[in-house]
Amino acid sequence: MGNRLSKIYTRTGDDGTTGLGDGTRVAKESLRVEAYGTVDEANSAIGVVLAVAGLPAPVAGCLTEIQHDLFDLGGELCIPGHRMITPKHVERLEATLDGFNESLPPLKEFVLPGGGPAAAGCHVARTVCRRAERRCWSLARVEAVAPDSLKYLNRLSDLLFVLARVLARHESGSEVPWRRTTA
Repeated sequence: MGNRLSKIYTRTGDDGTTGLGDGTRVAKESLRVEAYGTVDEANSAIGVVLAVAGLPAPVAGCLTEIQHDLFDLGGELCIPGHRMITPKHVERLEATLDGFNESLPPLKEFVLPGGGPAAAGCHVARTVCRRAERRCWSLARVEAVAPDSLKYLNRLSDLLFVLARVLARHESGSEVPWRRTTA
């Protein structure tokens, strides 16, 4: 394991730069820092969902596994050229998504984010994950980003949508369909 943090502040970032995992210094607003920072936000949003009491065990287990993956993905993005997310990670998400989705009724309309604290939190995590994916694509336009990491984020946002639907049913018994306004 790497160095332990015995002191949280270092003052090295007071000049608007931060250190990457390979030791190089970059601007705090660089595309790379934006990418792994937004992955960290997605991980934190999932942590909020996990803090809701009474989550079904399969959902909690799935989300905890995803948190570990996102920590790995953040590390991958923090160290240029490093790879931690593999095709197996993407395949696992797809299988998990299919498993949770098969018990849900088909969608006929969009659903509104909500359905209870955990379901609403899952929708927030989904939207943060989508932003993380956009940030990673912005980075991928100018620097190398592993394709599996981009696929992982894309599948994860889909899985978080399905989990929000599962949790809405668990918490409130239903979802609220979007009421299409006609002009």
